[in-house]
Amino acid sequence: MPMVTRPAFLPGLPNWSRKTFFALALAAICFAFAFPVLWLILTSLRPESGVYYVHRGTEFTLGNFKEVLGQERIVEAFINSAVISTLATVFSLLVTVSSGYMLSRFTGPAARMWFGTIYVFRCVPYISWVLPLYFVVQSWGIYDTYVGLLLPHIAVHICFFSWLMKGFFDGIDPSMEYAAMIDGCSRWGAFIRVAIPSALPAISALAVLCWLFTWNEFLFALILTGNRVPVITVVMAQFVTEMGLHWNLMAATAVMALLPAFLIALFGQKYVIRGLRI
Repeated sequence: MPMVTRPAFLPGLPNWSRKTFFALALAAICFAFAFPVLWLILTSLRPESGVYYVHRGTEFTLGNFKEVLGQERIVEAFINSAVISTLATVFSLLVTVSSGYMLSRFTGPAARMWFGTIYVFRCVPYISWVLPLYFVVQSWGIYDTYVGLLLPHIAVHICFFSWLMKGFFDGIDPSMEYAAMIDGCSRWGAFIRVAIPSALPAISALAVLCWLFTWNEFLFALILTGNRVPVITVVMAQFVTEMGLHWNLMAATAVMALLPAFLIALFGQKYVIRGLRI
């Protein structure tokens, strides 16, 4: 059988020209992604007058960060966002891991009903939940509380990440679990001792994704919180006032909010890649 060769990209050009084209295209894509972040960092280091008047020189200052950290509400918002993101990740994984395992290993009526439930809720855009959720948390008396903000995030995580965990467990051979049950282990014991250690890369990947999603989420935080539980994504938007927009302070806050997400993504990327390969 003759070997089929793939046609060359940009035929007629020498090899060095194609490599140059790919290098320039890659550089342009990287610049398009990096430019907004670089501009944000430069804005955070500029004094307020230098943000609007570039001709005043290249003066840089850390005063924006000092002023932002001097505001108690912003510090409280950072703490609240970190606590809510961590709690939402922990509680979501507790439900999502067992939910994905049930969908993967069981085919009874309960599993089918649960699959249909999360399928229906996943098909509905979560932005359409915001108004009903507002009335629910108001009627339950949990508006502007940790619980009122945690429950919607956990619900969204369960609906989406249960599918991913099902796919991860589908890729794991259940024979080790059957062997553990033959040796006297219960189904629950096989799940804890065999299935969960085998799915640790996937669980680590979901933990990173859950944390980043909750940390960066804005809509739920805007609608379901007020003055008692400020979060960083909402507080950043409050630099827009009737007197103008404080670009330098907003940029400094955004850079500080970007740093934890960057570190989580940097140190967790290997777990995400390893988990998605299962």
